[in-house]
Order: sequence, then C-alpha cells, then structure tokens
Amino acid sequence: MIEVKAKLIRGSVFLIGETVECYITFSNPPIPNYQTSQSHDDSFESLAWASAQIDCLCTTDGKIGKNPLGATKPKTNSETSLTPCDESGYIEVATKPVILFCDLRLSPGETKSFLYQEVLPNDGPPSYRGQAIKYSYKITIGTQRVNSPIKLLRVPLKILPLSISGLTDAAGLLCNDTTEELTPTNPFLETKPTETPLELALQSLQNITARRQPNFYMISNTRGKVGRFCLFKNAYKLGEDIVGTFDFSIATVSCVQLSVSLQCEEVTTVESKNNKEPSKRSRIITFNKHHEVCLGLKHSQLILPVPLHVTPAFSTPLVTLKWRLHFEFVTSTSKQLIPPGLDQCGWQGPSELPIETMVWSLPVRIFSTTPLQVSLALQAATEHSLIIR
Repeated sequence: MIEVKAKLIRGSVFLIGETVECYITFSNPPIPNYQTSQSHDDSFESLAWASAQIDCLCTTDGKIGKNPLGATKPKTNSETSLTPCDESGYIEVATKPVILFCDLRLSPGETKSFLYQEVLPNDGPPSYRGQAIKYSYKITIGTQRVNSPIKLLRVPLKILPLSISGLTDAAGLLCNDTTEELTPTNPFLETKPTETPLELALQSLQNITARRQPNFYMISNTRGKVGRFCLFKNAYKLGEDIVGTFDFSIATVSCVQLSVSLQCEEVTTVESKNNKEPSKRSRIITFNKHHEVCLGLKHSQLILPVPLHVTPAFSTPLVTLKWRLHFEFVTSTSKQLIPPGLDQCGWQGPSELPIETMVWSLPVRIFSTTPLQVSLALQAATEHSLIIR
C-alpha cells in the first residue's frame, strides 16, 4: 500500500499568472510488528511513474456551443493520459504534464517528497460556477503501478482573474520600457530588482480600487425628482463595502421605501439551429440586498458588502460576467403624506396609499483581491490524499 499526499503551500486560491506550488509525498506505511514475522513477500512497494499537470474543465448546460463564432479551440496539450474522460465537459486549457519520477521503490516506513511548480496560463478563464457554464481548475496527479490501472488524485484550485480592464497590458508596457537599459551603467552601484508583470498588475489594481471619485446621480421620474444618489467610487475589490448616500431633501416626489441589490449579469452565447448566428442569453444572479423604509427621511446611506467567494468581472468567447447595482424605488404623490404642522396633533398615516415602482441599474466594477484573503475566508482544504493498494 502506498499513500499519496498533496499539500498546497500557500492555500488553494491564486491569481492568473501566479506560480502554484504543491508538495507531493509518496509514502509506504511501516509494517506492524505482528505482521513482520508472518510476511514472506517482498516488503518493497514500487510505482512505475508519476506526473502532474493543471487543467481547467469547462462544463455547460448543453445549450452553449463548444466553439461559437470567435471562440478558440481547446489547447492541444490537454489531450494527455490525465484528461478526465469520466467527467462531462471539455478541457478549456491545460499545462504540459511534468514527470515527477520513474520507477520509484519505497521500503516500509520510507517517504519521498517532490515539489511541483507550475505557472498558471495567462489565457485561461477564472474559476466560475454559474447557472449555464462552469470553469473548474485542479491539479491532476497521476501514478501507476506496473500492470495496474492509472490512479488519479485531483486537487481543486480557485483562480481569480487579473487581466481585465487592461491591467495586464499596462503592466506589460511598463515592463517593456527599455529606457533605463540604454543609460550608462555603473558596476559599483547596487542594481535594483525589477518588478514582475504580476506585481505591476497588482499595483495597478490597488491604485484603481483605492481611488475615490464621488459620482452624483439625480433620480427622477415623470412626476418629479425622487432624490439624489452619491457613489464614492465605482471600482471595488472582493470583500470591500459599497458605500453610498441618498439625499431626499431636494425631492418633489415622496420615496416610501427603497432596495438596492448587488447583482451579476451572466451573458452566454447560445447555439442556434438551422446554422444561424448564435444568440445571447442573459441571467441575473442576486447576492446581497439592502432594504430600507425611507418615508420622512432627508438623508440615508447604503452599505453593501461584496462577498469574497464571488467571481470578479471577466469575459470569454462563451460567457461575459458583469456587475451592477439594481435599485427599486417605491414612490407616491399622495397628498396624505404631507407632514403635519407643528400646531397639528393626532395625525395618522393613510390606510391606503397609491404607489409607483421605479427600477434603475448602475454598473459597477468588481476586481480581484489578495488570494490569501480569499483563501482564509473560504477555508478550503489544502491537503488531499489517495491510497493505492
């Protein structure tokens, strides 16, 4: 019996372009003392080979085409012996298999460890579990005894997008700046280490999400002004709070209550029959919601947290994910809502109230955050094991 263990060194959450590090340990458990004298077989355990690779499996609901107009075909290096043929879907992207060893012999109580390192492909999609499509990443570790079937150990990963809104392109332009290399160099001066494109992209992401630029929006309908909404910024990282304020002091139409929802819009490409062009299908998924009865209020505020487990905005040939704030205002122009004067007493609210509902959607940008922060929040397992008998 051989036990295979895989341990992720830095959690199970990574950004696209990062290096995944995983310790893979093969161990032969020691033989108990009461079995040592009774055993006449060779106590060595042997494996013919072992390899590892990272792959992304794309699963759809059957209505989405595998290769719509403009889509790229699955990478050719994904057709390997470790391809999960027993699962529905197809390999979207995969790394080349890395051979860990060939012909490994372990005596009882002996353990061998190998460090598997791989850079996540920049052209791959992030991890996403939607209503019509799913992208799932994993490290697939395969090993085999002689004249025995292949055994697979799969280690799930969560991959966050980073190459959105030109972050990666901006980082690449900064890295390609060769003006410093053309200047005369002094061998006695200490050379500063150059920043990697990933570090530059993270700095750009931090600058974008930290910049505060208040935007004011006048909310009105055909009957008049409902209020004014202020959003302090429109770019947020996972785990941040969306903060805004409502000003009803300038309203000419009474706002009875309001609700604000954080929603993502999943736009997928659906196959059409009779060789027609693929059509678009949109699905709305609601996460957090803020509800408030604001009748009689002059000012109010909005605090809506962005969950850490969601997927930031991204786009592939099959699906596009966008984020927005969806507002619902319940208004009324009834004269019975006019507040009483100071000399009036015994005022009661109306038993019936004619209302109108108004909806409005405001796009917001959701970006990734530090993978360690997401990993601590998800509390995903970092160790996985497999028993080979």
